Amino acid sequence: MGTTTDDRGRLYLSKDIRERHGEKYHVVEYEDHIELIPIDDDPLEGLREAVGDAFDGRSVEELRTEAREAASEEAMDDLRRD
Repeated sequence: MGTTTDDRGRLYLSKDIRERHGEKYHVVEYEDHIELIPIDDDPLEGLREAVGDAFDGRSVEELRTEAREAASEEAMDDLRRD
């Protein structure tokens, strides 16, 4: 499938693609191409579907806190190695 941008740089996707993948996309730019990654209406629900029951019973705040703690620990480990 091919498509072009209009004079304002907008990219139009066919109705079929929008119905299958949604209306929101994350644009990833590489040196030689770009990639459109569909964004779920509820990204957390999409993540839960992708990882199964790994997050069952855990709130967004709990997941956020754990992620921040892990990032902080990793940063501290990196500082200790330097």
